[in-house]
Amino acid sequence: MRTSRPIDLQRTMAPIGHGRSDPTFRMAADGVWRATRTPDGPGTIRLRTTAGDACAIEATAWGDGGPWLLERAAGLVGELDSLAGFDPTLHPVVDRLARSLGRLRLPRTERVLDALVPAILEQKVIGLEAKRSFAGLVRLAGEPAPGPAPLRLPPSPADLARIPTWDFHRIGVERKRADTIRRAASVASQLEAAVALGTDVLRQRLLAIPGVGPWTAAEVCRVALGDADAVSVGDYHLPNAVAWALAGEPRAGDDRMLELLAPFAPHRGRVVRLIESGAGGAPRRGPRLRTRPIAWH
Repeated sequence: MRTSRPIDLQRTMAPIGHGRSDPTFRMAADGVWRATRTPDGPGTIRLRTTAGDACAIEATAWGDGGPWLLERAAGLVGELDSLAGFDPTLHPVVDRLARSLGRLRLPRTERVLDALVPAILEQKVIGLEAKRSFAGLVRLAGEPAPGPAPLRLPPSPADLARIPTWDFHRIGVERKRADTIRRAASVASQLEAAVALGTDVLRQRLLAIPGVGPWTAAEVCRVALGDADAVSVGDYHLPNAVAWALAGEPRAGDDRMLELLAPFAPHRGRVVRLIESGAGGAPRRGPRLRTRPIAWH
């Protein structure tokens, strides 16, 4: 596959994975690997850049879902991500980041549940705790993925629906998030069908699930559909990072963040991704959040 522009493959695909312990995703010297369930069956895809040519990407796939993944490889590596209407010169920091991170693109997986389950696990807990829970969930209910890499498939909707509360509890997930995952699994087919209907329809279907709010919906839309305007309102750190980068303000709320991002619509999510990737965080104040035992919930 030859892309129309150079792409930073690892940085572009990073939002798809969930930490180094993610059993479904791996970045290594031999490429970026991803295992998933497609409409045609399980599949694994490996993507790697040809040495010395950032526009030449080699895609190899295994399993019944392999052809489906290869057909969508362009979206996965950000080739379908359009910069139309994006004017980074509206702010000097955004302009600098857009230049220095010019090969960063937004991926599009077209798999909703893959993004939704980790996002639910990230609700109201720190990232490290959520990543541990996701890895535990995949090891608990997933299965070996096709291909030579030691990856595992994410649990199927049927498997998620059958996991008892005590097994969720064992991997650090309390009943509220476990119930939300089960509800999402019960409407998985409707969610996956919304990919072809666009961001607005997918967002509406996500928000109709009790326990899924705007933050979770935005997290899903930016990965599953490559939504360049998705902003995760309700994030603990994001408003501070945006306000620090764009206004030099160390603390802010969602309203201030949205005000600062408004000139960049419909690329507000792209600006957020640039800030997360290259601007650094706001100065810390107070102690960091600590991991908590499940009994806290």
